[in-house]
Parts: sequence; C-alpha cells; structure tokens
Amino acid sequence: MIQDDVKAELDLLLARVLVDNLVGNAWKFTIHSAAARIEFGVTHAAGARAFFLRDNGAGFDMAYADKLFAPFQRLHTVAEFPGTGVGLATVQRIILRHGGRIWADAAVDRGATFYFTIGNQAAGAT
Repeated sequence: MIQDDVKAELDLLLARVLVDNLVGNAWKFTIHSAAARIEFGVTHAAGARAFFLRDNGAGFDMAYADKLFAPFQRLHTVAEFPGTGVGLATVQRIILRHGGRIWADAAVDRGATFYFTIGNQAAGAT
C-alpha cells in the first residue's frame, strides 16, 4: 500500500535504487508471512517529516540495529534470506547524499519500519 500524494525531490536514478532496495528488503523479509503487508508513506517522526516503509515480516532484534547500515553486516543468515548485505548501506549513502538520515524500528517476527528524511523536505515541504 502506498499513501496518496507522497512526494519528494531527489535524484531520479538514486531514488529508484533507494526504493528498489527498501521494497526489495520488505518483499524478501515478508516471504514467510501468510498475509504479507508492505506500506510506504509519510509521517512525522523525531520532530521532522519522514518517509517510511513498513512491513510485517521477519523483523530483527533492535539490539543489533547499529549493524543495519554497515556493508556486509547481516542480521539473518543467507540460508534464511538471500542477499549480499549491501542494500541498506547503499540506501544510507543515498539518504546522506540528499542531506537526510535513516533509522529503523523493529521486533523479531513482528516486522520492521524504516524511516528516512530527505534534506530540505524534513521540515514539511513537498
């Protein structure tokens, strides 16, 4: 599900890589969910306008959240969920390049939500 009227100004090619990686992860980690749900939208978090991508998949233990955006750091085995371990590191670089930040909230077997801001849009511009 995608909220109506979600807009941002950023490099189109990098935006595709950003969305492909976030949605790809959500898709991958909901594969074992009987009723998978992936949502993309805008909210206010940490005092700023933030985009979010939420799923109801495998989730992860927040004790390991500091490893999420480091290249080749994985919180699940390749046997459980295939991948290279560079997707979220790539996403973080794109967000940082656009003057934003990214963070996550999750629980094991309860899904994950990734939030991010984009530079000049963090205060509420569209």
